[in-house]
Amino acid sequence: MVIIKVTIVVVAAFLLITISQRIFPWLAERFSGRHRLYVLASVPFLRLIIIVVAVWMIISSIIEPTIENFFALLGALGLALGFAFKDYASSLIAGIVTLYEIPYRLGDWVSVEGAYGEVKSIGMRSFEIITPDDTVVVIPHLKLWDKKIFNSNDGSRNLQCAADFYLHPNHNPKAVIEALLDTALTSSYLQVQKPINVVASEKPWATQYRLKAYPVEPRDQFRFITELTVRGKEALAELGVDFPAPYAQPLDQF
Repeated sequence: MVIIKVTIVVVAAFLLITISQRIFPWLAERFSGRHRLYVLASVPFLRLIIIVVAVWMIISSIIEPTIENFFALLGALGLALGFAFKDYASSLIAGIVTLYEIPYRLGDWVSVEGAYGEVKSIGMRSFEIITPDDTVVVIPHLKLWDKKIFNSNDGSRNLQCAADFYLHPNHNPKAVIEALLDTALTSSYLQVQKPINVVASEKPWATQYRLKAYPVEPRDQFRFITELTVRGKEALAELGVDFPAPYAQPLDQF
C-alpha cells in the first residue's frame, strides 16, 4: 500500500512539473515586458514547491508522524542543509571580510577566472560585474578564499591600457618609440598626468612594442586601446616599417 502511494505521488509530481514547464512558457509568450519575465521566473519556484510537497508526502507515508520522528527528521534535515549551504555560508562570511579588506568596489574593473568587467553591485553573498559585451556575471564572494582577483584600477581612475605592435626586426627603434609616444600624446582619451611608456621585447618572429598609457576614464579603455592601435599603425606605416607576415610565428610558439 505504501509503495503504491509513493509511486502515485512521484508520478503526480513528475506530471505537474512537466505540465508547468510547458504551460507557463506558453503563457509567457502572451505577455510582454516585465510580466513575461515574472511568468517565466515562476516556473522554478513552482517546481520547488511541487518537489517539497511531494517529498513531505512521501516521508509522511513511510515514517509515522510522531513527535520523536518529527524532531529526528528536523535534525537530519538540518544536517543536510548544513552541507548543502556550506558554500552559501562561506560566501556570506567572505562578504563580511570584503567590507574590511575592500578587494573591489563599485566602479572597479576586475578579472576573476577569465571574467573581466566593471563592478556594478555588491551584495552579502556575491557581486555582479558587467563585461565589455554587456553581460552580467554573478561572482560569489567565496572566490576571495582561493582564487586570484585582479583589480585594474583599485578604486581610482587610474587604469593602465596597453596596445601591442609587432614589427619586422629591420627598423629604427628610436623612430618607432617616438612615433608611438606621439600617438599616445595626441589621443583625446589620454590622462596627461600619468606617464606613458613604451616597452620593447624581442620575439622569435617579430619585435614587440607595448604602448602603455592611462585613459581619462576607466570605462573608455577599449576606445582608448582601439585608437592607439589604429593611429599607431598609421604612424608606423608612414615610417615605412614592415610588419611580420601573418604566419611568421613558428608553430611551436602557439
